[in-house]
Amino acid sequence: MDHRLKKFFEPRSVAIIGASSTPHKPGNDVILNILANGFQGDVYLVNPKGGQILGKKVYASPSELRAGIDLGIIILPASANPGVIRECGARGIEALILVAGGFAEAGEAGAGLQEETIRAVRETGVRVLGPNTSGLISMPHNFTSSFFPLGRIPGGNISYVAQTGNFATHTMRYIMSAENFGVCRVAGLGNKVDVDESEILEYLGEDEQTHAVLMYLESLKRPRRFLDVARSVSRAKPLFLLKGGSTAKGADAASTHTASLASDDGIIAGALKQAGVVRLWKYTDLVLVARGMAAMPLPRGRNVGILAPSGAMLVCLTDLCERRLGLRVPDLEEGSRARLQDMSPSFIRMRNPVDIWPAASVHGVENAYREGMEIVLDDETIHAVLCVLMLTDETGVPPLDFLVELAARYCEKPIYVTCSGQKKHMVAAKAFLEPRGVPTFWFAEEALEVLSLLAECREVLER
Repeated sequence: MDHRLKKFFEPRSVAIIGASSTPHKPGNDVILNILANGFQGDVYLVNPKGGQILGKKVYASPSELRAGIDLGIIILPASANPGVIRECGARGIEALILVAGGFAEAGEAGAGLQEETIRAVRETGVRVLGPNTSGLISMPHNFTSSFFPLGRIPGGNISYVAQTGNFATHTMRYIMSAENFGVCRVAGLGNKVDVDESEILEYLGEDEQTHAVLMYLESLKRPRRFLDVARSVSRAKPLFLLKGGSTAKGADAASTHTASLASDDGIIAGALKQAGVVRLWKYTDLVLVARGMAAMPLPRGRNVGILAPSGAMLVCLTDLCERRLGLRVPDLEEGSRARLQDMSPSFIRMRNPVDIWPAASVHGVENAYREGMEIVLDDETIHAVLCVLMLTDETGVPPLDFLVELAARYCEKPIYVTCSGQKKHMVAAKAFLEPRGVPTFWFAEEALEVLSLLAECREVLER
């Protein structure tokens, strides 16, 4: 691995070329983000006007900077990039992030400019991330190059590699405001004139802070190299990929997004499977899978126990598991089934999936759910449990501490929660449970889809 990659994620000094004093311009927001995240290194600002920005001295050009700064963030129009790359190279800045769009994704004129940029990279020997990227986030080093207003970013153990700028911008803002997990590293690849997905993945594979990697790619720059790296990483860490451009129309959209040329998806699918990469199919999976992994272990198998307050819901969820998701809803051991029957009215024949509401109407919601979940979790045939709560003013909203306690006691088995009923109680349940380590999903189908993907990941790690 090129040692200079560490300068992107572990810089000791950073130059912002195109720094701005104007609020909400990218060259200003990037400074605010760096300060908000407590970056401990030196920050140098460059703008032809000189002076000061946010109390920091501003240099008129890269040529005025001290030699050997680790990382440069270039926030200038695309046409200025080749010349500034050469200036930065002359000052010994070996790693650069090119923010601007308007290169090959913008047509013939942009393609010519991208070729000129590549020549500048080769002449100077610098390493470049982008162009057409929001850059990266590296929370173990309290650093981000994102120009989107983010503020303090929560740290975690999940890393992203994305051939799109939005994971370091508005998707990150969503995660920060709506989810209860943090991120370790995030890298936006952009047009990949130099640094590519294989190099970033290799870095993350060796990164002790990264426990799992989720990727969004529209193309593979060096397919053979990527598969070799993926095969190595997937032996040690969960590795997921959402491949954009897998259809003719999607590939056409990708060509105008990051100038990507799609490959035959059937060939890619087989190669990814052999390399141990778990394939994702929806953009939202990049968030939902992270939610499921952030606090819970991977399931040790595909057997799911389901408790819900609705027979119809149980029927549909069982069909989904057995027919489409590759999950199983197995019969419980006879001792477990008998225990469930003892706590339920005689007119209900208890089994897995568990219709818990008749027992709740007799013993109370909290007692019935707690006892029912204990029975299912105790059963050796079950690898994970989905609990569907019904929460309304009229039927009651029990204290949810019992779910946190069960998750701690049965720490080898994932417990996912979803709710039905009034939205205000669903929102409150998520706000209570997730910070305490119990993933909560708006819809039961989402939780089961995540379990299926994580079960596949477990099989890859154990093969």
